[in-house]
Amino acid sequence: MLQSVPKTVKGTRDLLPELAEKFRFIETTASHAAELYGFREIQTPILEPTGLFVRGLGDTSDIVSKEMYRFTDAGGDDLVLRPEGTAGVARAFINEGLSQHVPLKLYYRGPMFRRERPQRGRFRQFGQFGVELLGVEKPQADVEVLACAQRILKSLGVMGTITLHLNTLGDTESRAEYRKQLTTYLEQFRASLSKESQERLDKNPLRILDSKSPEDQKIVEDAPKLESCLTESAKNFFSEVKQGLARLGIKYVVDDRLVRGLDYYCHTVFEFTTTALGAQSAVLAGGRYDGLIKDLGGPATPGVGWAFGVDRLAELLPAREAENPMVALVPLGPEAETAALTMAEELRTAGLRVETGYSGNLAKRMKRADKIGARLAIIMGSEELQKGVVSVKDLKDGSQGEVPLQNLAATLKLKLKSAWTVA
Repeated sequence: MLQSVPKTVKGTRDLLPELAEKFRFIETTASHAAELYGFREIQTPILEPTGLFVRGLGDTSDIVSKEMYRFTDAGGDDLVLRPEGTAGVARAFINEGLSQHVPLKLYYRGPMFRRERPQRGRFRQFGQFGVELLGVEKPQADVEVLACAQRILKSLGVMGTITLHLNTLGDTESRAEYRKQLTTYLEQFRASLSKESQERLDKNPLRILDSKSPEDQKIVEDAPKLESCLTESAKNFFSEVKQGLARLGIKYVVDDRLVRGLDYYCHTVFEFTTTALGAQSAVLAGGRYDGLIKDLGGPATPGVGWAFGVDRLAELLPAREAENPMVALVPLGPEAETAALTMAEELRTAGLRVETGYSGNLAKRMKRADKIGARLAIIMGSEELQKGVVSVKDLKDGSQGEVPLQNLAATLKLKLKSAWTVA
């Protein structure tokens, strides 16, 4: 009896070469942009202690209450597969004694894990890229991370369908007053709220504003607004953020219902949303979290940052040609096969991507070259080699001509650069 072939775990997927290349392009583009702003890469473990996220994200957050992959290992340690990146960076900041290096700018990338319903652009294992700016309490930091975010989205060519939504959660005093007013209002409708929001009403009523439940949304339409509870200091902070964005020409809309889903946020919160992905509209989001590091046991350190899901951005990425397209060698005959071996290495040394094809007649090798997406094919037989030339065919426009062997690498680079620039 034949055994069934094991499948991927629900909500995970294999990144086949074409998609893996998209991921790499997104992460490379984001890394380059982040480094222009002075951010440096940090890598934190995929496995983290459960307490880090319970304390950092709040036990009423969806991530902690419903989505974490949590388990006890053979040694009895309570562990999770990391669901997001900020808390891990904050832990590293404390563990590694990085407070002496503030202001500190860090970026991270890698897989995260959340047990939620898989849908377009959302997977249980997903790629994430994020930045964190630690140790700066001024609004300038908020403006700078937003400018970095927009630069990345523009560099990826996806800003056309994206809008920046902006809000403030105010300072501690503002939120305490607002929590009091919001709780008083919502208590009138406790029985009509969803079961989840009834539980949140006692623990974190602000999270009810973020509820996707239709009955909750109807109730919060007439809820008091946080803006009315802002202290003068909180108002001035938000005003300076908006002024900074205006000076940089960064457009935004103020969304007074935007609260984000994690307990550690304060002051500025934001989302870059798109109209191109249906219900999954947020592509990059974040905000300020001045109390997180202190809550985790470290020194009081302000912070602001954001993250985007690589899978979701990949859905938006327009079709593009590789900056270093493949070159296919098509040797015909034993003599050419031998020459192709050394020629391939010489071209690779010159920085070209080369595929040899291994076997088959002209038609089969050309079909293979087309299948792998090669832009140029180098056709050569014993006659061409005796003349010191090869025939180079452009597989996109069909043009073909002879090129001297001594100028081959330079000529191919010029052809590929010209072809990519035009494309």
